Amino acid sequence: MCGIAGAVGSGDAATLDSVGRMLAGLVHRGPDQDGLWSSECATLGHRRLSILDLSEAGRQPMLDAVTGMVIVFNGEVYNFPELRRELEGLGRQFRSSSDTEVVLAAIATWGSAAIERLRGMFALAIWDPRDRTLLIARDRLGIKPLYYVTSQGRFWFASELRALLAVGLSSRRIDPDALGSYLWHGFVPGPRTIVDGISLLPPAHIARIASDGKFVELRRYWAEPASIGPGPDGGSMLDAAEELENAVKLHLVSDVPLGVFLSGGVDSSVLAALAQRHAEGPIQTFNVRFEEAGFDESPYARDVARRLGTDHHEVVLSHGKFAAHLEDALSSIDQPTFDAINSYFVSRAVREAGLKVALAGTGGDELFGGYSSFVDLPRARHIMRLAGLLPKALRRLASRTVSQLMTVRGGEVAPQTRWGKLEDLAETRGDRVAMYQVSYGLFTRELLAQLMVSWPKELIWGLYPERWRALQREVEGDSDLRAVSRLEIASFLGDRLLRDTDAASMAVSLEVRVPFLDHCFIDKLARVSDTERYLPIRRKMALRAMVAQELDPRLFDRPKAGFELPLGVWSRSHLSGELSETFHDLKLAQSVGVNGEVLGRLWRSFGANDAGFHWSRIWGLYVLMDWCRRHRVVL
Repeated sequence: MCGIAGAVGSGDAATLDSVGRMLAGLVHRGPDQDGLWSSECATLGHRRLSILDLSEAGRQPMLDAVTGMVIVFNGEVYNFPELRRELEGLGRQFRSSSDTEVVLAAIATWGSAAIERLRGMFALAIWDPRDRTLLIARDRLGIKPLYYVTSQGRFWFASELRALLAVGLSSRRIDPDALGSYLWHGFVPGPRTIVDGISLLPPAHIARIASDGKFVELRRYWAEPASIGPGPDGGSMLDAAEELENAVKLHLVSDVPLGVFLSGGVDSSVLAALAQRHAEGPIQTFNVRFEEAGFDESPYARDVARRLGTDHHEVVLSHGKFAAHLEDALSSIDQPTFDAINSYFVSRAVREAGLKVALAGTGGDELFGGYSSFVDLPRARHIMRLAGLLPKALRRLASRTVSQLMTVRGGEVAPQTRWGKLEDLAETRGDRVAMYQVSYGLFTRELLAQLMVSWPKELIWGLYPERWRALQREVEGDSDLRAVSRLEIASFLGDRLLRDTDAASMAVSLEVRVPFLDHCFIDKLARVSDTERYLPIRRKMALRAMVAQELDPRLFDRPKAGFELPLGVWSRSHLSGELSETFHDLKLAQSVGVNGEVLGRLWRSFGANDAGFHWSRIWGLYVLMDWCRRHRVVL
């Protein structure tokens, strides 16, 4: 796991200096080694966190002696031994035991088609001197990020947005559409970023850039398969379970100590059980414990660890420890997001225990129907399609009346509750993408229009038109359950959770692997019927059954609770001074493009514990303003 940066268009001293400074800003991603390579029109840089082949032979940038191609690579390819054997059969020789050398040789041998054979997580860049082009690519689910910008007549790229921003490669201006989308979601959906001009290469995409810095190719090389279900071409959960077990086994390969995040919930417990099944001795598991009542799930994790026989570690995260490292947590955020610091503190605890690699159960909820959206959206869609038969005026009047009856608090409507969103939901007329957007929106459209100084008119339910059209194509022809799963994977997982995890974990030099997002497993899972895969909704019985020999499925018969810091409690107590000061900074609010008076009103409603003002809404606004102030970014 590493950090990469580079430029195409020049290899002069100024370009070399800029790439070097980007690498200096990425030192947390790779504290073990650094390297620079340049030619007449290309410069590549690398920061290394040594996981496989700890010797000098694994150093990057890495040169292919046969073709002259040069690679910088961030990630892990788990099937590299298999690819290596095939390449050796073709006469290829290798000087290291790293996956990077295999990836370089594979692309040198088979061209960009080799990327479709990689099983893992990655973001890479390869300069080919033969046709003077740069090849860049990201893994299928977007586990590893890759940002780029065209500036000063060159094409620049880096593992983090801040690296590009720090060396003056973009104007420090907020993209107004991205701002509107952030206020809707609490994060910025790709491929745009919060900074105007800086973009994110989409997941499962390959691009080729010419020596003049212009794109000559951009194509998608993988998409989550359409659901097949029962029939002669269908698959079974048994097939999928075998593939997941194989994926976990591959994810355990490491030349450094490795651990597993264990919350005690279904996903992490299944992952820990499968990992322990293939480990030579007790695996290390980690759980974060809180002092606040209602947030501590450590007894569940402790019970699972005891049953599996793992070497279990509990880390107490008190408010004092949180406050001591809050500045570091906020500094780790690469783009504004309402939820990244959760991952930061877990990652920090594991890294301080001496580990460089950890496995996480990310993706289980999205793939097996673990969220309430799998129940709520299909049900609401049926109701809203019926409501869509009413005349628009009558529909709006009815929904507004019901909303006000159900949400009035102190003479004002609490617009963030489900009932407060009823009017917006009615306007979707059963459109699945629109309903998903409304359900996950932090605020109603009416309040957002008040909050933003200038609301971007072209946004469609909080999304840019190109992103809206892409999601519409994703779910076309799907069952409701399958559509929700795709939307959760593309939006909540792809646009927020994975990006947050990458930035937070790499801030403390920790590699996080996510076996549930192995594409071979997802391909097998697509062949399983909705009934076998999702039902009963939210129970994830198919996932529990995979480890029934180690863990009684009834062990998880309790209300679902995701990992969550007590930020609601702390924001009203220990952190209230800092948050209040930020929410009443009218000059900062104006520079970011939000209405200072509305901010003050929202803060007062949060302090009064008004209905619907969950901490995530307030925290998301705070992080936005703190990030923009920290990086001097303005509208």
